[in-house]
This record gives sequence, C-alpha cells and structure tokens, in this order.
Amino acid sequence: MKIGLIAMSGIRACDQELLALGLTLPGFVERSKAIASLPSLGLLTLAGMTPRRHSLRYFEVAELARAESLPTDFDLVAISSLTAQVKEAYCLAERYARLDVPVVMGGLHVTALPYEPGQHGASAVAGEGEAVWLEVLEDAELGSLKPLYDARSREFDLAEAPLPAFELLDISHYNRFTVQTSRGCPWRCNFCASSILLTRKYKQKPIAKVLAEVDAILRLWPRAFIEFADDNSFVHRRYWRELLPELAKRHIKWFTETDLSVYQDEELLDLMRAAGCAEVLIGFESPVRDGLDGVELKSNFKWKHAEEYRTAIRTIQRHGIRVNACFVIGLDGHTPDIVESLLEFVHDTQPFDVQVTVPTPFPGTPFYQQLLDEGRLIDPHGYERCTLFDVNFRPRGMTGEQVRTAMKRLAVELYNEDFTRQRRERFKTSWVSERRARRTPSTMG
Repeated sequence: MKIGLIAMSGIRACDQELLALGLTLPGFVERSKAIASLPSLGLLTLAGMTPRRHSLRYFEVAELARAESLPTDFDLVAISSLTAQVKEAYCLAERYARLDVPVVMGGLHVTALPYEPGQHGASAVAGEGEAVWLEVLEDAELGSLKPLYDARSREFDLAEAPLPAFELLDISHYNRFTVQTSRGCPWRCNFCASSILLTRKYKQKPIAKVLAEVDAILRLWPRAFIEFADDNSFVHRRYWRELLPELAKRHIKWFTETDLSVYQDEELLDLMRAAGCAEVLIGFESPVRDGLDGVELKSNFKWKHAEEYRTAIRTIQRHGIRVNACFVIGLDGHTPDIVESLLEFVHDTQPFDVQVTVPTPFPGTPFYQQLLDEGRLIDPHGYERCTLFDVNFRPRGMTGEQVRTAMKRLAVELYNEDFTRQRRERFKTSWVSERRARRTPSTMG
C-alpha cells in the first residue's frame, strides 16, 4: 500500500491581539518556533513498525496547505492531531473520504473522543497506536477498516518500541528532533493532556533503544538538537545515571521536561550538563500557593513544594542548565493580583525562559470534566480554543476578560527584548561564576 502520514502542527491562538503581541516578542517567538517545528513522533514511530512492502510519505499540514492540490495517490491516510487543530483535521479527513481514500486518525484528542472521527468518514485509533497499528494495516489491505481500534485497555511495552522512521523527514524543515525515553507521569495534574491519557502507568524505554534512536538522528544530522518527548524525565534516577554518560559520548545538545525535584540531586545536574542538557522545562504553574492547591491530584506535590521554587530555579541554572519556567494564569485561587506576583517572582529568580498560558480544558482531562460538572465550561466543543492562550471557561477569582488582560500585560513585560536579554545575561553570569568557584581551590583550612 501507499500510505500518507499527515501531522497537524503549529502554534495557534484565537485571540488575535495576543497573537500579534507574541509575534513581536523574542522570548515567545523562540519557543513557539521550536514547538511548531517538532515532527510528529507518533506518526514516525508507526512508520518505523510498518512492513517494508508498504511505501510511506510524511507531510506537515502546512505543506499540504501550500500545495496546489491535495496528494491523493494513497491507499491509506493516517492523521495525527492535537485538539486545537482537530476540526481542520476532520475537514481533511472528509476531503479524503469523498475521494474514497480510507483515513485513520489518532492522537490525544481522538483517544479522549474516539467516536468523533466516524462522524467525518474516518476510523479512530484510541490509546497507544503501536498496539493496534499492524491490525490497522492488515484491515486496510483487505479494504475493511473498523470504525475503532481501541488500545486503551492494553499497555504497550516500550521494550518493543520500533525505531522511528526519521529518514522520512526533510531535516531542513526542523530545528530539533524528538526522542521519547518514557511515557506517563507519576503526578496527575488536573489539566494535563499529555501521554498520561494514553497509558495508565509510568514506563521507561530501554536505554539501548533510546541510544539507537539518538544514533539514527545523528546519522542524518551530525550536530543534532534533541527534545526528549517525556512528560517527566528523571523520575528513575538510576536509569538516567546510566543513560547520561552514553549521551555525553555523542556530543548532542538536548531539552526535556521534568518536575522541580531534580534540583535536589546536584550530582545528577552535573551529569546532565556534561551530557549536553541545555534546558529543562518545569511546570511551576503558580508563583503563589493559593493557585496550587488541588492542581496535582495524587499528592498535591506542587502545593507541598511551593516554598522550594526559588531555590530550584537558582540551583539548576547555577549548574549551567537553563530553566524554562511555566506558569498558568487564571487558576482557582488566582485573583488579578497574580500579575504582580508573577512579575515579582520572575524578576527575583530570573529563569532563562518563561512560558505563561491559561488553564485549558482539553477533552479527557479531569479539568474538562470538573468545569463541565460545575457549569463553567463555555463551549464544550470549542476545540479551536484549546491553544493554551484562549479562555474557554469561567474562572473563580477573576473574570475571563481579566485573565486575557493579564496575559497581554505579561506578554509585554516578560517577553520584551530588554527583560529577555537581562534574564539570559544573568544566567550566563551565574554559570560562569559557578565554574570559576569550582576551579578555585578552597583557601580555608
């Protein structure tokens, strides 16, 4: 069969004023470009386990938008989409259905609402796609795709993970590639719409497989920048103590997400820096404790550790690893004063990067269900507003307009050129001072 793989990608915002602001601010633009240029690891992974008798082509949706006509020489099209783009993905599925090209759709949104693709002429894959992909291919060859391939009751063993088909990519279109070392997260934040929706437990990919993926990327791109597509790296410290020295041998630069507890292990931070870790993204969510109570559903982890936030940022950056500090404005417990609290926190701690979003009710998350039950969800099907920058609910301590106003002010204050430069120079100064201190023998007896 000829198979087309289509990734729906890009940064979106319905609030055009905020979008226009963001496009002029360097700190916002840099992370937006990084996210927008990430290839679909899910589709590449399925491509890697596809029998060689099939031929594959990979597209970003932007390529299709620029094309004069829709490529139709396929026996099967697979579409992966996040919630914000899913309505466009459904329109694309309908276009292929009218051309009698079978379509299968997957991803986090489809896993949460697996009945929707059938309303648009497509089959659905719910859960981890690897568990059912070969079955999809067999049925497609027979011309008998099922409406739903439900893997939600299965757990895919990452020891069986295929090597993603990175060779399908035109590397000139990307500034980083993705590798996954784990799925899931030991914490469960009420608004989280990551791989925790695909798997019921935290699981790790064997180190040999991770290194094989890194090596495959290096054959295509010798000076690669890699983003580890984990919800929460460094949960299993022994695993990383074995992996990091091997990454150091490969001389790559990389980025990943973690929780703040990584700051407590300075030996690990040294290993991370030596292995090429350039930056970690940490979801602090709120600079004040009032916004943290109940955000993490298992043990209120963030609320319990709020007093460590400042120490965590300073410790990590002192080891030469940049911190991308992420906050959410409009949480229950926030009032309009949150703007001043956040600005004070960032001026005090000086994280290299800052990311500010609004609470976003993604289908399938506890947050979505909570807002639905409380009558605070504005549009249950307003998927196009699931951008992280648009308000689709009624906050408790602020109005929706106050949240939007706060976002616009923070965009200007945090991402302007002067403050962005100040934070980055502070990081370099801190790191240089730390290196000098380590090289200088103690004169104290």
